[in-house]
Amino acid sequence: MSPEEKLDPIPDSFILQPPVFHPVLPYVTTIFGGLHAGKMVMLQGVVPLKAHSPHVICNTLHAGCWQAEVRWPHLALRRGASFLILFLFENEEVKVSVNGKHFLHYHYRLPLSRVDTLGIFGDVLVKAVGFLNINPFVEGSKEYPVGHPFLLTSRRLELPCSRGLPRGLWPGQVIIVRGLVLQEPRDFTLSLRDEAARTHVTLRASFADRSLAWISPWGRKTLIAAPFLFYPQRFFEVLLLCQDGGLKLALNGQGLGATSLGQQNLEQLRELRISGSVQLYCVHC
Repeated sequence: MSPEEKLDPIPDSFILQPPVFHPVLPYVTTIFGGLHAGKMVMLQGVVPLKAHSPHVICNTLHAGCWQAEVRWPHLALRRGASFLILFLFENEEVKVSVNGKHFLHYHYRLPLSRVDTLGIFGDVLVKAVGFLNINPFVEGSKEYPVGHPFLLTSRRLELPCSRGLPRGLWPGQVIIVRGLVLQEPRDFTLSLRDEAARTHVTLRASFADRSLAWISPWGRKTLIAAPFLFYPQRFFEVLLLCQDGGLKLALNGQGLGATSLGQQNLEQLRELRISGSVQLYCVHC
């Protein structure tokens, strides 16, 4: 069997394309795998000081003709101000939030599966375009997703990267780590520590044997049975959900099981530490 045949299969729904930083407008790109329910597109940017008054028009081009447009006035964007726009694609409609607040929803007039291209035009400065998946552990709930912006050239994201957890972990808390795997990676680890810097649990991706595992404080390895989704020059999103005395894991929007720690241990954790062969774009906890 050749090395290529030994590689894990990569379902389309697992693939997240790398973000785009400071694109030159007009900008057009293919959306890897197309759009599907649960996918999100995030835009970060700045409104130029000389921009025209903002308003929003939604419409659909079908058979070469534009259909009846829908307008939304009073877009809460100011000249010279930063913005974060999040598009959440659901089964029947797309929801759009602006700076963390719901702004509109627009029902599809064509099958979502036919959409595979993103175009950005006009008088705006775009800093980042991200292609993400919704938190799989809240699917079907009324919770509206929050966009956590990419931090560019931030010293707080240099590795090893540490984030304090002043209150420990509690049920419902979500940790999100997004980044890009380097060209010649060796490993990638997320560790949770207490006040005495004792590590209670580690999530480790090993590129040598292409394994993903939980590592206990005593070095015991529990392999996670899932396709290995960390690849050189590929974007990744790790999500940890604290629930019922343990941690649920999702990678690129796909739930991959959980590990048990006990509620008391979760409350004692005070630090998230990240290291390895990656470049970080976002750490939220």
